[in-house]
Amino acid sequence: MKHAWTYRSKKGALSFQTPYRSIAILLGLFLLLIGSVFAGGSLGETIISPLDVLSTIVGTSNGEHDFILMTLRLPRTIVALLVGMALGLAGALLQSMVRNPLASPDILGVTAGASFAAVAFLSLSDGRFSIAWLPVAAVFGALATSVLLYLLSWKNGLQPIRLVLIGIGLSAVLGAGTTFFLVMGDMYTASQVYVWLTGTVYGATWDDVLVILFPLLLCLPFVLILARSLAVQELGEDVAKGLGNPVQVHRVLLLLLSIILAGVAVAVAGAIGFIGLLAPHIARRWLSFSFTSMVISSAFIGGLLMFGADMIARNAFYPLDVPAGVFTASIGAPFFLILLFRHRNRMV
Repeated sequence: MKHAWTYRSKKGALSFQTPYRSIAILLGLFLLLIGSVFAGGSLGETIISPLDVLSTIVGTSNGEHDFILMTLRLPRTIVALLVGMALGLAGALLQSMVRNPLASPDILGVTAGASFAAVAFLSLSDGRFSIAWLPVAAVFGALATSVLLYLLSWKNGLQPIRLVLIGIGLSAVLGAGTTFFLVMGDMYTASQVYVWLTGTVYGATWDDVLVILFPLLLCLPFVLILARSLAVQELGEDVAKGLGNPVQVHRVLLLLLSIILAGVAVAVAGAIGFIGLLAPHIARRWLSFSFTSMVISSAFIGGLLMFGADMIARNAFYPLDVPAGVFTASIGAPFFLILLFRHRNRMV
């Protein structure tokens, strides 16, 4: 009995094989993402039936719930899913690229760099520049932090423990710089930025959906193409080079993709922590035999984790709207410590 679906083009230029189990898991995760859109629109202070949510989306409703759904709930739900997908994908790329199970945008300081640049932009621009440039500032901060991290960590190669420790140190320094801008700014701006830094999709709009959707769609094809390169690099750098894989070129491209994804996610939702760490580990347990499927499922799982955290944030303590980052950190921080303990002997 065949256990995988195999495709090969007529000329043999393109071929791949996907286990049926991977297809089933990915389909199940995709259906959960679709269900999350309806759940996000239905649940809240006012319960709305999924059928009414569907009719509002397709434009056949009587307009009773249009404001609640199209202005408040659906943009927030979709932004939460897309932010989680971007962070999950960025985490999967970083962990596979540096072959370090503790790598993620927030642990390595990429998120802190994006946050620092975004807060600096908000504090120093003083309204002189459009807020539309905020994602660009966040991506630039993430890029600069990543380059600095790479340079400081390099000593006859990249060692996992050195990378993590320097990343934690950079996060602390950048966090101090962010705090400095908060202290120097006016009280209103500081309070708004502080909530944003905790990580929240409160007040998300359709413009925020577009800000993160386009970079995600742009990066995804390149991620899928380079995923095969990551699978080869899992065999070791020497083996990958022996097979003709341009390891360093692909690493730079993958690092750039992860920076863009993490930077845009931070620009839209703030410093959401540990999604990029958790999602790839969950995906790897389910799809360890299919690298491309693992990367895609990391994005799906990241979206579901972020959506779940936001649903708890806006419903469990109503009328308070707690930042979703509080809940991702409460789960992710203990998970990080467990991972650090398990891999302590392999990281020295």
